[in-house]
Amino acid sequence: MATKIATVDLSAWYGRRQALYDIAVEIPDGAVTAIIGPSGCGKSTFLRCLNRLHEETPGARVSGTIRLDGEDLAQKDVVSVRFRVGMVFQRPTPFPNMSVFENVAAGLRLLGVRRRQELDQGVVEALELAGLWDEVKDNLDAPGTSLSGGQQQRLCIARALAVRPEVLLMDEPCSALDPIATNKIETLIQHLKTMYTVVIVTHNLAQAVRLADLTAFFYLGKLVEMDGTEKIFHDPREKLTENYVNGRFG
Repeated sequence: MATKIATVDLSAWYGRRQALYDIAVEIPDGAVTAIIGPSGCGKSTFLRCLNRLHEETPGARVSGTIRLDGEDLAQKDVVSVRFRVGMVFQRPTPFPNMSVFENVAAGLRLLGVRRRQELDQGVVEALELAGLWDEVKDNLDAPGTSLSGGQQQRLCIARALAVRPEVLLMDEPCSALDPIATNKIETLIQHLKTMYTVVIVTHNLAQAVRLADLTAFFYLGKLVEMDGTEKIFHDPREKLTENYVNGRFG
């Protein structure tokens, strides 16, 4: 598979505290890559670096290189980076005081879409991709916050997909959801990888096994190893990885 995102010597800090140390990974196109590791190991920081969200934290900084299709993201306008690399957070974050329709249309409006017909088409397509259209098509004017937790998360996924990103980053997207909603999100992720590069941070090792083509194990801000998910969970190179995936710490 072709490489979609590559990092070289990627390090990150919060003030004086270093959170990532010289991370070098190649994330393939059209696959699901899972980032696993115990709390505080740098998983979410790594994800936030990939679309330049980390640099918005007061006192935070990044060194090293992140390339998207070979292009250095540090040399790109940050807004254009966010359109190409979408983000879904741990807890659903529908825009308050906005309808279901306007939540999804917001990104399209930022892209300059103004014609109602184009907005309608873009919203419908995004909601269909997120597996939410049939559940909300008769209530598009309802507040986004009126939906269930699982529906709100799929609404946020639809919002990210509406601007047609190339990469979708997902930070613990199911951790706040019940098993039924989690199953719907997992089914959606399996479908989305046929169209997008997906990178998912998860504490749920069984979820990584179910979803990911590749898995990267982080520990204390360092990448311990990255390989095919089957190998990481059944024949890892590093003893530390073996101990983690077998529940000996974490």
